[in-house]
Amino acid sequence: MQTFSAAIRKINLALCAALLLVAGGCKAQTTKASDTLSDATIRRIQNEIRSRYNVRDDIQMAISALRESDIPGFDKFTVVFSGGTRTTSFDFLISKDRKKIMHMDLEADVSTDVMSLIDVKGRPSRGSEQAKVVIVSYQDFQCPFCFRMHTTLFPGLMQEYAGKVKIVYKDYPLVEIHPWAMHAAVDANCLADQSQDAYWDFADYLFANQKEVAGKSREEAFVNLDKAALDQAVKRKLDIQKITACTQKQDESAIRASMAEGEKVGVDSTPTLFIDGERVAGAIPPEKLRPMLDRAVAEHK
Repeated sequence: MQTFSAAIRKINLALCAALLLVAGGCKAQTTKASDTLSDATIRRIQNEIRSRYNVRDDIQMAISALRESDIPGFDKFTVVFSGGTRTTSFDFLISKDRKKIMHMDLEADVSTDVMSLIDVKGRPSRGSEQAKVVIVSYQDFQCPFCFRMHTTLFPGLMQEYAGKVKIVYKDYPLVEIHPWAMHAAVDANCLADQSQDAYWDFADYLFANQKEVAGKSREEAFVNLDKAALDQAVKRKLDIQKITACTQKQDESAIRASMAEGEKVGVDSTPTLFIDGERVAGAIPPEKLRPMLDRAVAEHK
């Protein structure tokens, strides 16, 4: 099942620099930005976007009023996508004759290094602490694509770039569709408070055993998660009383803060990686990751 975030991410990737035909007819019209779009044109715009980018039926689209554009021959409008409690929007251009629309990234803020907006203090990491290239991954323990990305990073790429990169995990559980992801993140952080090794062993276990952890119900998954966390605590000789109290308390505040931070830096799906600031969405294969890693490593030489 595709999530709202995943659906919007797919639209975003597909729309970049796309040119769409939205109206028939031969006679051009001279119009101003103050003119409103006709119901027929709005319907054609919505139909074109839905069909071309496979927008789910449960995602609603709203078309804003027209605005002046800096691009000659075009006016600007916004398409707002909404589903459940989530919304996102994209700016479009429409030709003065109302025959064509175009989506393009008109502006981006490059004044701030995105990595400076991500708090990695105290987060579990793998790789050399002296590594100059930092990979931050926003992930969800119940997400199958996060499992694929996890197996790509560990041990393969981690060994290949040993000493050159450090990997940090941040929490972004998709609570709307993954009923035990939040609980898993809390339990993982309980372990991380005492041992990074316990955190990573727990993460490896969860990703490798997602179906077994899920069980037949959310309640069964919670029991399985707490048991797995306790097993790691015993293995690593941690403070069992503290681990038990932490997993029972289920304090979500740190995870919620991580989710809010993720949204501020553009995370809307999992996994989302930032490789020295370069954003990568989705579980991409090693051959696509290597050029990004090589570029980041080269920049620090």
